[in-house]
Amino acid sequence: MVPVYNPPSVAPEVFGAGFELARVYADLLATAGVERGLIGPREADRLWERHLLNSAVVAEAIDQAAAVVDVGSGAGLPGIPLALARPDLRVTLLEPMQRRCLFLQEAVGRLGLEGRVTVLRGRAPDAAATVETHAFDVCLARALAPLERLGAMLLPMVKPGGVMLALRGAGVVEELSIARGELEAQGWRDVAVVKCGVGRVTDPTTVLRAVHAAPQPGRRQGSGKTRETRRGREAQRAGGRARST
Repeated sequence: MVPVYNPPSVAPEVFGAGFELARVYADLLATAGVERGLIGPREADRLWERHLLNSAVVAEAIDQAAAVVDVGSGAGLPGIPLALARPDLRVTLLEPMQRRCLFLQEAVGRLGLEGRVTVLRGRAPDAAATVETHAFDVCLARALAPLERLGAMLLPMVKPGGVMLALRGAGVVEELSIARGELEAQGWRDVAVVKCGVGRVTDPTTVLRAVHAAPQPGRRQGSGKTRETRRGREAQRAGGRARST
């Protein structure tokens, strides 16, 4: 196995007792991950900063003993680094592609994580048919979809009071200014951009955090698009009645 260059000095602090396993995982990504096309060849030299540490510091935003789902897990990012840094978490890696699931299963076995990390093949929109609805305390997604679509996909999977953590790029503030109304209409509250790893890693991770609001009695949650469609139909009916008088 070709070893990955020495990890940053902060890595043992971030991963704690899971640091040596994090090194094994980094080597696995740099070899089998690259060979199978899960990680780009140019990513091998920056696996620690860009992928492992970037994922692991998100643990700051997750409560103890949480049930977590990593949606669109790919090569196991951010789910596996989180599981290594936080042995109290129960993590499900949700991934639709079979070849990626095979890699994830091999990685979980190699790292000895079988007892608390589960690999599940499936797509986020169909997850309600695969796992128990509202099964998770935390839903994670790393650059998976536009915020409006992401919120609609993840809401059925998160318990009321649970959180969505979306790892985003530098443009998330502008993205949120456009998507905030739709996210709130879907049933998310306390929507905000937070930084994880400040003072610990060179490039802190930017995360969109939102809480699944408990449905109010007698009120159904739904997307803004659904309501807009309903209003459009009502307007059409009103126009038809006006023309018929």
